[in-house]
Amino acid sequence: MKNKISLFLLVLFPMLSFAQLSSEEKQTRIDEIVNRIQLPEIPEVEVSVLDYGAKPNSAKDSKKAFDKAIKSLQKKGGGKLIVPKGEYQLEGPIHLISNMELHLAEGVLLDFGTNPKDYPMVLTSWEGTMLYNYSPLIYGNNLKNVAITGSGTINGNGKEFWQSWKPKEDPAKQKSREMNHNSTPLKDRQFGEGSYLRPQLLQLVNSENILIEDIRIENAPFWCVHLLKCKSATLRGLSYDSHNSNNDGIDLEYTSDVLIEDVTFDNGDDNVAIKAGRDDEGRANAATPSENIVMRNCLLKGLHAFVIGSEMSAGVRNVFVQNCKAHGYLKRGIYFKTNPDRGGYIKDIYIDNLKFDKTEDLFYITSFYHGEGEGHNSKISNIYINNIKCEEATGTAVVIQGFEDSKVENVQLQNIKVKKANNGTSITNTKNVVVDNLIIGAEAGVPTAAGKDVGEKNK
Repeated sequence: MKNKISLFLLVLFPMLSFAQLSSEEKQTRIDEIVNRIQLPEIPEVEVSVLDYGAKPNSAKDSKKAFDKAIKSLQKKGGGKLIVPKGEYQLEGPIHLISNMELHLAEGVLLDFGTNPKDYPMVLTSWEGTMLYNYSPLIYGNNLKNVAITGSGTINGNGKEFWQSWKPKEDPAKQKSREMNHNSTPLKDRQFGEGSYLRPQLLQLVNSENILIEDIRIENAPFWCVHLLKCKSATLRGLSYDSHNSNNDGIDLEYTSDVLIEDVTFDNGDDNVAIKAGRDDEGRANAATPSENIVMRNCLLKGLHAFVIGSEMSAGVRNVFVQNCKAHGYLKRGIYFKTNPDRGGYIKDIYIDNLKFDKTEDLFYITSFYHGEGEGHNSKISNIYINNIKCEEATGTAVVIQGFEDSKVENVQLQNIKVKKANNGTSITNTKNVVVDNLIIGAEAGVPTAAGKDVGEKNK
């Protein structure tokens, strides 16, 4: 295990000008967030998709049946759309409405088709830039009171088709970023055919009072669950089996008042990523940061467990992560990433009681993600990490990378134990980093006494 003496001097003798919340204060803040979140109110009306012509366990497209059922609910002011047991072929998206619950009964499989022409253009975002692109497979915009429940499965068929777009996406991706930097009017940001930007599996935009509970997500084309400009959401009991490129489990963007709990992740990229827009557009939306988020009691498995960024230009604050456990290998456990194109801030982040098996890096803060950008350093401060256990870090246990003129400030690392690590710490360009009970490798015991063998060697 390699460590530089200068790093220990840095963390052991800071100017202490900030303080951790007590356990009681943290719980009070968490309770305030959770109590503020409103569950959707759904009218006591129920319809079955079978009554509108859906044919499970057949090759027949049930898309029109879902559309008819949702239109019927809309005329009634909302209600619960029941999808009974069976496999349903859907050649196109499900567009949700306000005051609606989509209930997938046990044994349901929604099998979405892969013809891009079946997915109309809608307002969405792609890696932090607002634009028009193919509709996500399940989508809603400007909704209030919306729920997706039940133990059924949603299959996005990402591997079978959409994954092939990954090598073709770069020209459109770069074009979207140029539009972001140039403040191109939103109406002119038209992508879709020929752009190869994959749609999200489930996305809600500008919506509130959301419940997504107990469903299973498999084989997504791109991000799995994306809440964009949303407020007051509960995501509970979800499970995943989705391992295509960029298969983040949950992405929260410009979103506030969220509870994530009892989720079993097994996806190909970030388990949870907190985002807040990219670059110029994100900074222009600084009034809508992602904030007041609670994540607890989750099982973690993927590329990275808990992530903030890299698109976080409107800011991320007041986030609480508690009582989660990883299984299997993770590249990074806790990962905050930004660069000098982003600006914005990450602050007031509280992470407690996490357990990891093997990681490459346990805890990583970087201010120069991908080594790109200039002119807009992010402010990272008030980060509190407590009671973390890790079996092994094959890379570095703790990495913090600030800039000389924009230091990472006010970080507390308490009760961190890594049983084995190739490298202990790498901490650069920081201010007020406080370490208490950080053990990497075997804990040192009582110092050995000078014995006869030492005396002999000194003769």
